[in-house]
Amino acid sequence: MSFADTFLAGYGEKKAESIVVPVSSDSPDLDYANGFIADNRDDLQRRLGNRQIQLIAIGGSIGTALFISIGGSLAKGGPASTFVAYTIYTLFLGLVNNGTAEMTVMMPVSGGFIRLAGHWVDDAWGFMAGWNFFLYEALLIPFEITALCTVLGYWSDHIPAAAVIAAAIVLYAILNILAVGLYGEAEFWLCGGKVILILLLYAFTFITMVGGNPQGDAFGFRYWSHPGAFVGRTSLAQFEGFLASLWAASFCIVGPEYVSMVAGEAKRPRVYIKRAFKTLYWRFGFFFILGSLCVGVLVPSNNKTLVDIFVKETVASGTAAASPYVIAMQILGIHGLPNLVNALLVTSIFSAGNTLTYCSTRSLYALALEGRAPAILRKCTKRGVPIVCFCVIMVFPCLSFLQLSHGSSQVLTWLLNLITAGGIIDYIVMCVTYLRFYAACKAQGLDRRSLPYYGYFQPYAAWIALVWMVVIVLCYGYYSFDPWNVQDFFIYYAMIIVAVVLFAGWKLIKKTKWLSAHEIDLVWERPTIDAYEATFIDEPVSFWREMVQLVGLGKRTGGNDQRTASISA
Repeated sequence: MSFADTFLAGYGEKKAESIVVPVSSDSPDLDYANGFIADNRDDLQRRLGNRQIQLIAIGGSIGTALFISIGGSLAKGGPASTFVAYTIYTLFLGLVNNGTAEMTVMMPVSGGFIRLAGHWVDDAWGFMAGWNFFLYEALLIPFEITALCTVLGYWSDHIPAAAVIAAAIVLYAILNILAVGLYGEAEFWLCGGKVILILLLYAFTFITMVGGNPQGDAFGFRYWSHPGAFVGRTSLAQFEGFLASLWAASFCIVGPEYVSMVAGEAKRPRVYIKRAFKTLYWRFGFFFILGSLCVGVLVPSNNKTLVDIFVKETVASGTAAASPYVIAMQILGIHGLPNLVNALLVTSIFSAGNTLTYCSTRSLYALALEGRAPAILRKCTKRGVPIVCFCVIMVFPCLSFLQLSHGSSQVLTWLLNLITAGGIIDYIVMCVTYLRFYAACKAQGLDRRSLPYYGYFQPYAAWIALVWMVVIVLCYGYYSFDPWNVQDFFIYYAMIIVAVVLFAGWKLIKKTKWLSAHEIDLVWERPTIDAYEATFIDEPVSFWREMVQLVGLGKRTGGNDQRTASISA
């Protein structure tokens, strides 16, 4: 048995307390004099509990796309194209999640997949991954705030947008600057609102389609027959409609990257992060696949409001009136319910912006940890908040003030189109990183079945997902080629060009090396993480027990996740 196999054996969550940790006496992470085991090798603190991480995994990244923008997929592709495209993309993202979960649960470090990319592939690969994810997350914040302003406009045109923007920025600052636990608690309740909204809309869909509506019309799947399952009179037009639905799905369906980013601040990462990654699989099916089916049942693809908003673009698309669900309520003559949907949309959009603020802050901090950003960005508060990174990030929400000028709002639209490919590039990074990790495990004799999370069907799953994501990102702006349009080409392929420049530039400047399978460090921060987890004295609680504890039942004396002062206590 090799060194790596011996050292890393016994990863399972049930064996965490019996791990023997070989560490050097000069390790900066262990204070032997005081018997204290640090949370991380950096200054972030593990304060996110099970229920918080579970809700972040379930709904932390869901914003306007699932409730409003999905209408564009329906109008351009039809109900069948929408359902098939969302299902296919969900399945492939599940393959990405499979490998990312195995890596992250084994090595739940601050910065998640960003730092894994640099340590297990190439420093230049990590540099590109970090800056790509940072730009993608930070530039999405002003869009969520802009959407928040527009959705509030559903009730009145007289709500001052500047005041809404300022209030959102202040609230994001409060929730992210005090402590990570406050962010986690806020997301728990905000994501709970998203789950309620989704359940409400699904119930509305079922009840109305079987005849429970003011018109007593049991319409069922009528709109799949008239105007039809696909949009377009020719096979080519229908295929292009399917592609439009696929591009919409690629922007709407996300998840693995967000769970990976909170791994460094999870109380019991080997247990709670593992559970969160498993949650993603049924979230993909329950939210995205079922959601894509519901909109095709409720609204015909040729609905005038839907076409005017998403095809002709003659009506603003950010308001709740653009939601297929609200359009269905108007068609059926249902009053009052749209106001409730709009209210829950406000919490969903605010939550998405809050998560973007958190992830962009942590991605910039991860870059600084590895020397890929200025060292001053590593400074944290006593509560484990990267304060300098936070100050930098808070500049980006201020870009939402551009919407107050009609001309400047177009700049925001261009920026959104520019960065859309960034999310797909993240998944390409994860797939490549996993393939190098897999090669290292094989070369160094590490039995992957001994890991706390074992990804099945590997490395084939990673290869299939990689090819799929590369095809998606390369074909995303295919119509800019015929006829040739320089502006459209750079709008849709700018992030790919930026990624290539970032990777090549850092590689040339730093002369980095693509690591061979035998050179990849599979130990890295394992001693610190093992020592930290070995200090827990109680069994981890389940999500539902934590939920029951919220009402005062089943509480443990001293609380959950109690720890000893040291690994030997």
